[in-house]
This record gives sequence, C-alpha cells and structure tokens, in this order.
Amino acid sequence: MLSVTIEARGERDDVHVHAAGQGVWLARIAAELGARPILCCLVGGETGLVLTRLLEQLPGERRIVATGGSSGSYVVDHRDGERRVLASALRPPPQRHELDDLTSATYAAAIRSKVLVICNPFPPDGLPREVYETVAADVRAARVPILVDLSSPRLEWTLPFAPDLVKLNDWELAQFIQGPVDGPRLLSAARRVCEAGARVVAVTRAGEPITVVPREGEPFELVPPALPHGHPEGCGDTMMGAIAAAWARDLGLREALILGAAAGSANFLRHGLGTGKRAVVEELARSIIVRPLSRKSSG
Repeated sequence: MLSVTIEARGERDDVHVHAAGQGVWLARIAAELGARPILCCLVGGETGLVLTRLLEQLPGERRIVATGGSSGSYVVDHRDGERRVLASALRPPPQRHELDDLTSATYAAAIRSKVLVICNPFPPDGLPREVYETVAADVRAARVPILVDLSSPRLEWTLPFAPDLVKLNDWELAQFIQGPVDGPRLLSAARRVCEAGARVVAVTRAGEPITVVPREGEPFELVPPALPHGHPEGCGDTMMGAIAAAWARDLGLREALILGAAAGSANFLRHGLGTGKRAVVEELARSIIVRPLSRKSSG
C-alpha cells in the first residue's frame, strides 16, 4: 500500500510518503536485523508507480506482480498525536492470472529461503482461500519453515499445513475461537490453535506479557519492559519480522521470540511502523524476561 502521513513540525506540516502494509513492515525490520527479505506483492495503477519506486529503496529483494487495478493507499493525519485516517482507497480484487503469478512467485522465492512468513493482505479479503492453501501446502512439502501472522478466516486456511509459529493478538484469538479469551481462558484458547495445526502459538496483549504455547512442552511468557507512553501501531508486525530474521539465523525458539519482543518494544518508541535500530533491539533484548506462566495467567 501507499501511505501518506501528515505530521506536525512546529507551526508547519510535515508530509511523509512511504510504502506500507504488513509485508513491508516485516521486511524492513528483518533487513535491519541482518536478514535478506524477499517481498512478494501486487502493485499497479498510479499509486503503484509511486509505490514501486519506494519499494526499490527497501533492502532485500522484491517479487512484484503487476496488476490492472491500482494499489491501495491511505492518508493519515498524525498532527495531534493520534492517527486519524482522512482518506483511503482499496485495491480491487486481482485477476486470475495475477493470482497465479503471485502464487508461483511466492513459492519460487520461498523454497530457496530459510523461512516463509504469511501475513494479512489489505483489504483483508483481497486474496482468495486457494492462494493461502496452495502456498502453505507446497512450501510445507518443500520443508521450509512457515510463520503465520494472519487473522480469521485466513488463519484457519493455513493451520492444516502445520505452521511452525502462529503469532496473533488477543482479539484475533477471540475471533478464532468465537469467544472470550480473558484471564485463564487465554491459555485454553491458544491450545485450540495448536490443536488445529500450529506447532507454537504466541499471543500478544498490548503491553501485557506475551503468552507462548508450544504444541509440545510447557507454556511460558515473555515480559517486555514497561512502556506506558509510545506508539503501538506496527509493534506486532515488527515483532514478527524480527522473529523471522532470528529464524533465518537458526536461533532457537526462545531466542527468536525474545528478539521479536525486543523489536516490538523498539517500534513502540518510534513514530514509524516496522522500524527500529539493530543496536537498540539487541540491547532491549537483554531486558526481556522469560518465565513460566503464572497461576494467575494459566488459571
């Protein structure tokens, strides 16, 4: 997507134009942490012309599939400290041959990579079920680890193919089980995601500890530094990008999650989405506490 953000700089407006979307934010922080991401996406129309130039400035590689419709875009007013959307335009549904090109390009890139991350499109219903199932099934058959950052129903479409890690927030988990996940119910809800196919589930809850539930082994939680003031937008995407970078470096599960939690905290301290400096992330990682689930958390 193309993002236009209006900030305040003293008495004047400050306008920023960026490439946006979960894939972009994941790739940006993954590259900052030493990975070489390959971003697979659809781009088209007038907004796509601008977006292509912006994507070319990102580190790593791109597999851009041209579309007849214009790429999505939005304009945000951030001058008063709150993000207020002034205008937005959604990408139209892609044509069949465009979907074929995206699916094949993603598979070709994934099978020569250390890990594949599947994340949400915008609009959320912008890609059909077949794309998720084909990519997940065929990449799993190639024995490439799959990390999933999806909400329902896209999450359900990938779970049968045993993703190595599912990262979701508490409201996405509530949507998955179609019920509340507060208090002790969160652990049982996360286990239902494991029962549906996930090997590990990580549930974020804003500033609360991150609950981690492996299919095999004991659940635990990650406690990030207390940050009462900052910018929550994009923290989950930054976390996932850092986890992917750690996975590509063959770090263990806990080390990858610690780096992810640290990256999310680093993003919270910044205005930009999917941003953070490697030195800051690695220093914050030393402040992440890993502990067994407390009685209060697990019931």
